[in-house]
Amino acid sequence: MGSTSAHKNEGLGRRDVIKRSAALGLLTVPTMGFLSACASSDSGSDKKVEKGKVSKTNPLGVNETAPLEVVIFDGGFGQQYAIDAEKKYNAAFPKAPKVKHVATQKIQSQLQPRFNGGTPPDLIDNSGAEQMDMGVLVGKKQLLDLTPLMDAPSIDDPTKKVRDTLRPGVLEMGQFDGDPVWIMYYAYTVYGVWYSQTALDNLDAQYPENWDDMLALCAKAKKKGIAGWTYAGKYPYYLPFSLYPFIAKIGGREVLDKIDNLEPNAWNDPAVKAAFEAYYELYKKGYILKGTPGLTHIQSQTEWTKGKALFIPNGSWVENEAAPTTPKDFKMMVAPPSSLDSSDKMPFGTIWASGGEPFVVPAKAKNPEGGMEQLRIMLSEESSKNFTKQVKSLSAFNGGTDGLTLSTAMQSGVDSLKKAGDNVVNPRLQDWYVKLQKEQIGVAGIGEMMAGRATPAEAIKKIQAFADAAAKDQSIKHYKHQ
Repeated sequence: MGSTSAHKNEGLGRRDVIKRSAALGLLTVPTMGFLSACASSDSGSDKKVEKGKVSKTNPLGVNETAPLEVVIFDGGFGQQYAIDAEKKYNAAFPKAPKVKHVATQKIQSQLQPRFNGGTPPDLIDNSGAEQMDMGVLVGKKQLLDLTPLMDAPSIDDPTKKVRDTLRPGVLEMGQFDGDPVWIMYYAYTVYGVWYSQTALDNLDAQYPENWDDMLALCAKAKKKGIAGWTYAGKYPYYLPFSLYPFIAKIGGREVLDKIDNLEPNAWNDPAVKAAFEAYYELYKKGYILKGTPGLTHIQSQTEWTKGKALFIPNGSWVENEAAPTTPKDFKMMVAPPSSLDSSDKMPFGTIWASGGEPFVVPAKAKNPEGGMEQLRIMLSEESSKNFTKQVKSLSAFNGGTDGLTLSTAMQSGVDSLKKAGDNVVNPRLQDWYVKLQKEQIGVAGIGEMMAGRATPAEAIKKIQAFADAAAKDQSIKHYKHQ
C-alpha cells in the first residue's frame, strides 16, 4: 500500500471508488463568512467556514455544523480504517453533515486541479503512484501547518499533547525546514528484507546475518530451483528499502545524510560502491528470479508468496497487500539488511523505519479544523488499534499493540525495532525529491543495474549526475538535514 512515496498501484484494475465532481463540495453555503469571502476571491480559495468555539471537548475549535470532506488513497491499507474513524467524527459533531468520504487511487489527477482552483478537500491521504509531490506542495505553501494539532491534547490522555503520543521520528518527518509540521504520517512502516520463515526452515537455514552467508543461502536455494531474490522490477525504487539501510550499515548514517542533502560526490562514497557491488553480485550469480525486471510490485510479491524466491525488499504494508496470495503456513517475517562484513560502521539490526501514509490538510481547505480533528481522532488508541487489526501495520501512535495478537510479520517488525534500538535510519530522498528517487535513482539507475543493463560503476555515475542536476535545479525547493 503506501509508504510515503513508496507506493504505486497502477494497473491493478481495482475500481476507482466514488468519482464525485469537485463541484459538489461547493453546494453547501456555510455561514456568512462564505459570502464575504466571495467578494475577495474569484478562485474559491478563501471560502473557509467560521471557526467553532474552543472547549475541552473541542480543543481545535471545529465548527460543529460544517461539512468535512476526506479523500483516502485506496491501496494496500484500503479505506475501512478511515471510514471507522469518520464515524467517530460524526458522533462527536452530530449537527454536521455526514463526513463526505472519497476513495481513489488517482490522487494527483483528481486533486491537483482542485488545489489549483482553490477548492481542495479538508483532509487527504496523499499516497500511491499518483502521490502529489510533498516537497512541491510545501514549497508552494499549499499545506496547512499542523502544529495546532500537535499541541492539542490527545484524546486518550488530555494531559498529553498529540505530539507526545507519536513514535520516534514521525513528527520530524512532517517537517521540511525547521518548525512547521506539514504532514502527519499515519502508518509506521518497517522497511527491510521480507521472507517466509517456512521457506527458510525447509532449507534448514537461518536468516543470513552477513553477505557471504546470504550468497551461500542463495546458492543452496538455486540448487532446489528457488531464486534468492525478486523485487518490483517495473518499480525498482523498492530496492532502496533494503539497499539504503545496507549503505548506512556499511558506511554510517552520515553517508545517507550526504545523499539526502544532495552533496557533491555523495554517491561516490565507498559504502555506496560496496553495497551496489554486493547487490549486483545477486544478478551476476543468477540469484534473482528470472523475469523479475518485468514484474509489477503485486506480481513480484505473488511470485514470492508462491515460494519462487526467498527474499523481497519491501515495506510492512506488504503483509496486507499480499494477503490474497499468502499461504496460511507462510510465516511472513522481516529482517534488517545483512552485514557486508565485520568492518561495517553500524551493527547488524540497523533498519529503515519511518512514518508512512502521509496525511495533509490543504492550506485552502474549507474546514481545516475539521481535517485536523479527524486526524486527532485517528491518533487515539482505539482508532490506532483498529488500524493495526485491520491492515496489519503499526500506526504512528506509540503503542496501540497492547492486547492485540500480532501476526508473525508484525511481531517481527516490532522485534526488529526493538533490536535496532537507536540504529534506525530514515532516508528522506523519497519525500524530499520524489522524481529523483523514483524515476532517476530507482528506475534509470538501480533498476538498470539490477536488470544487468548497467554495471555498478555506470549506475553510480548516472545517479550522481541526476543528483547534481537536482541540486542545481532552481525550480525545486531544496531541503537539508537540520
